[in-house]
Amino acid sequence: MDVFLEIRRRLQNALLIIREPKQGSLPMDVSITPSVLKMKTLEECREINFPPEVRLVPSSLRGLQYVPGDGIHMRLLVQADSNKKLVSTLNESLQAPKCYVFYCQTCGEIIIKERKLLRVLPLPSGNWNALVEDWCCHPDPFANKPLHPGENDCFTGDTYLLVNLSDSCVPGPEIAQAKTHQPSESHLESKPKANTKIICKRCKAMLGETGSSGTTKFYITEIIIQPSGRDFDMIPRSQFVQSVIAQCLVELSSTRSTFRFTVQGHDGKTYILVWLLNSDSLLTESLGNSESIQAFSLFEGMERLDSNSIGIWNAVKVLYHPCIKNRNNELASSWENDIGVHSLVLPSKTCLELLLILSRSNDSLPPSLQYMNSFHVRNCLTNNIFGFLFLCVC
Repeated sequence: MDVFLEIRRRLQNALLIIREPKQGSLPMDVSITPSVLKMKTLEECREINFPPEVRLVPSSLRGLQYVPGDGIHMRLLVQADSNKKLVSTLNESLQAPKCYVFYCQTCGEIIIKERKLLRVLPLPSGNWNALVEDWCCHPDPFANKPLHPGENDCFTGDTYLLVNLSDSCVPGPEIAQAKTHQPSESHLESKPKANTKIICKRCKAMLGETGSSGTTKFYITEIIIQPSGRDFDMIPRSQFVQSVIAQCLVELSSTRSTFRFTVQGHDGKTYILVWLLNSDSLLTESLGNSESIQAFSLFEGMERLDSNSIGIWNAVKVLYHPCIKNRNNELASSWENDIGVHSLVLPSKTCLELLLILSRSNDSLPPSLQYMNSFHVRNCLTNNIFGFLFLCVC
C-alpha cells in the first residue's frame, strides 16, 4: 500500500491517494490523524508518518472516492511549511568578487580553474533591441553594439552564461580540459563559421559554444560552478537537469509573467512545449514493500527514508507536449510566433534528455493524473540544494 500526496502551499489543501495494493483487495480501513496515516486490509496493516513540515486536518476531508487503477482519492486541508525557498537562481549563487571553478556536470572534469569573477550581471531579454527602439524617441544608441563580457566578467542569460576566454585575458592551461570542435562542412550554412563547440575532453559532452571577441557561452545544464576550495559533489544527471529547468521556469514566470515555454535545441528545432501551472506544490511519496512501488517512482534516485515515512520535495507542476518526429508541428509553430511564449535554448541532446525525464515521470503518476486534455503533466520537483524536476501531467 503506497501513498501519494500533492500539497498546494498557497491554498493549504492536498490530494491524497492511497494506491490500491497489487495483491489483496478492498475493503480497507483508513485512519487519519494530523501526522499519521493508518491503513489496514485483510492481508496487511501499515502506518505512514508524514514529514514534520506537514500536518493534515482530518475533519476537512472531502471528495472521498475510489478511482479504478489508482486507488482511494481524498482531498483535505493541510498546514504545510510555506517558508522554504523553492530554488536559488544562478545570479544568487554566483557572487562577485569571488573565485570559482567550472566543472563538466556529466563527468566532473575541471573546465575552468580558479576564475575570479569581478562582475556577475544578468543579460537583458532576447528582444531588448526591439524594446529600445520602441521606447527611445531618438536613434538607438545601442544599435550594432552586442553585449560582450570583459575580463573577469560573467553575464548570465536564461539558459546560459557568457565569459571571456580570449587569449589576451586567460592563460591557455586554464581551459586545458576543454577543446573546440569546428562544425563539419554540412553544417556551415546553418551555423556561423565564427562559432565552435566547446566539448569536454573526457566525456565528449557539448558544454557550450565560442563566438567572436573571445566570448564563450556555457549552457547552465552542462556545467557546475563552485567556489574555489570546495570539493566537487557529483549530482545524478537527471536530478541536475530537472533542477536547472525548474529554476528557469520559476524565475521567468515571476520576473516576466511568462507561463508558456518552448524548449529548443541549439540546432533551432523545437523539442518540447511547456505550460507552467503552479510553483507552490509539495510532493510526497511512500516507500511500500509491495511491487506497486514501481508505479510510484517519482523520486527515483533521491535519498529515501524508511518504509514507514515519506519524504517531501518542493515541486513545480507543468503541462508538456513533445514535438519530436513531426508531432504537434502546427501547435509548435503557433507558439513560436506568439510573443507571450518564451524560448529556452539548450543543447539538442539535453532537450532529448529532458523529454525522456518528462516521459518517465509522467508514467510514474497514477493514471488519472497523467493527462489534462491533450497535455501531459509533470511535477518539476526541487529541493533546497539542487532540486528535482518532475514533468508530470495534471
